[in-house]
Amino acid sequence: MLIDYLNMAAVAFISATLLPLGSEVLFMYYLNDPLLSTYLLFLVASIFNTLGSVVNFGLGKYCRKFENRPWFYARLDKLDYAEKCFQKYGCWSLLLCWLPVVGDGISLVAGIFKTPLKIFVPLVFIGKGARYGFLLWGGSVVFT
Repeated sequence: MLIDYLNMAAVAFISATLLPLGSEVLFMYYLNDPLLSTYLLFLVASIFNTLGSVVNFGLGKYCRKFENRPWFYARLDKLDYAEKCFQKYGCWSLLLCWLPVVGDGISLVAGIFKTPLKIFVPLVFIGKGARYGFLLWGGSVVFT
């Protein structure tokens, strides 16, 4: 049983980083297990998915130091575009960090522009928690 929560934590964490992985299927699978607490599963998934976004934030925070290096992975015109979008929609865009592909970029850009963690973490947690809450609700509708 503990291994199931650890699996959920690892997959939720990794899926929130820039690595390609999704945690929704495993979350829905574990919702069917009567031995697991759905609310503890919700908390584990939400917390570790948020922590994965903090990794992206950290990468973004320190990536600008290397922008003049030939191996730098982002084009400067793309960073400028991301900066304009982030400034236009502000910190509220962090609520969308749960979105596939786009969400990883939002958390990375938030780090680049040094959004305070006291703003970043709660907004990202709310967005990611809402996604898992929706899956929890959807799973209860489908599986009951």
